[in-house]
Amino acid sequence: MEKQLIFRLPDELYQKVIAVSDEIQRPKSFIIRKALEIYINDYVDYQIALDRLNDKDDKIISSKEMRRRIAKD
Repeated sequence: MEKQLIFRLPDELYQKVIAVSDEIQRPKSFIIRKALEIYINDYVDYQIALDRLNDKDDKIISSKEMRRRIAKD
């Protein structure tokens, strides 16, 4: 079930949404939904990376070691 969310955008950002909407011929709601999905997914990935970086028990390996492990699998 979809929920409705109402919010305000600065005029400059609104105009950019309109421009993209016109360019790809999709509704403004589609553009905003996709932008939010991408942002949230990136944020989750960033948070996981940050948590791993701050975890002193999480061993960090070199890219060379990572390539060796990937090739091994």
